[in-house]
Amino acid sequence: MTDRLSPDLDEQAREILRGNDRGGYTVPTDGLYPYQWNWDSAFAAWGFSTFDIDRAWTELETLFSGQWEDGMVPHIVFHKDDPGYFPGPEVWGSGRTPPTSGISQPPVAAILARLIWARDPEAGRDRIAALYPKLLAWHRWWKRDRCGSGVAAVTHPWESGRDNCPDWDIGMAKVDGSNVGEYQRRDTGHVDASMRPRKEDYDRYLAILFFGRDCGWDQREIIRNGPFLMEDPGITFILLRAHEDLAAIGRELGHDVSELEGWAAELRAGVPQLWNPQVQGYDARDLRGDGFAGRVGSAAFLAYLADAATPALDKRMDEIWNRVSYGFPSADPAAEGFDPRRYWRGPSWPVVNSLIALGLQERGHAEAAERLRRETAEVIKKHGFFEYFDPIDGTPCGGDAFTWTAAIWLTWAGAGATDTEGET
Repeated sequence: MTDRLSPDLDEQAREILRGNDRGGYTVPTDGLYPYQWNWDSAFAAWGFSTFDIDRAWTELETLFSGQWEDGMVPHIVFHKDDPGYFPGPEVWGSGRTPPTSGISQPPVAAILARLIWARDPEAGRDRIAALYPKLLAWHRWWKRDRCGSGVAAVTHPWESGRDNCPDWDIGMAKVDGSNVGEYQRRDTGHVDASMRPRKEDYDRYLAILFFGRDCGWDQREIIRNGPFLMEDPGITFILLRAHEDLAAIGRELGHDVSELEGWAAELRAGVPQLWNPQVQGYDARDLRGDGFAGRVGSAAFLAYLADAATPALDKRMDEIWNRVSYGFPSADPAAEGFDPRRYWRGPSWPVVNSLIALGLQERGHAEAAERLRRETAEVIKKHGFFEYFDPIDGTPCGGDAFTWTAAIWLTWAGAGATDTEGET
């Protein structure tokens, strides 16, 4: 297949970032996601840093304008009303200005802020110094309100960033979505419904949302009695790495980082409890009583990012990865329920590929890191800047002209990307 894109993919990627800019923040893509999403925005900032460092810092600063008093950085900030999205601010009922959702998302901001700062340490020093206490407050929120079991847990599948992945099936099975009433989804008006979560998933997502809203987003009540609570290897590994990167930032700024170092040490000590010997991988665990999910997905391999991989995990990576051709699949193709084009139930995601590759490169797996970059670059060259891809045949899926895919091209997947080469 020949490339359908022009030779200057760098410029196309830059134009996607500019085109999705809404004045200080970017939307993931026009129509499908009309607001500012947490981890999307952090990746957008990383992308902007390759050609507009000031705009990169502004992206992060705007994201933190939605930070709650308790330190949480919500997964959506509703800067402007858009009736084309559901569930919107009136459904979440967070009572914040600007309006936000009531849950968080993977805390990649410190990881990427450190990479952004490295591009121009002198110009970025004042900006990162101002962000540092806000990042620290968010990390403290994760420690206080999500790490009570020793590792990171999520109270809603959306909080994990991997909304409908098979990891959550055992926890979602206990959620009663029968009383959420009538509603009109908007996502399937923008994207083929076969590539999105099913209606029964959405019913349960809303039931979890309504519980949080109805208790005023009381974190203790959500943890104690909420309908969904599962330990998440993906968040655990991202948070562990983010603690260590934020500590490195703090040391450079002259702060006492012993608190961060302690949080990181506690998380690292808890990592073994996520190892499921039956599947020979790190696995999600239902804290409402059903034990391990019995699944090994892409989140398990974020262990490389946190320097928590094992020889057994190396073997599992080879087994899973060799079943596909275009990056790392979000679920094991050999497992029941694998769906190569339905959101997080199988597709390959360039953003996750980049995080796994960053870890692989740093841990001495340069050949695997380059393979992952090459496969990701190949599918983008063939099909464009889509949200995610079928890992077997490369079919583009989800939204087009996607911000974080463009950002990943500029920072990592595109020829000449250097952020995974050497120390960060």
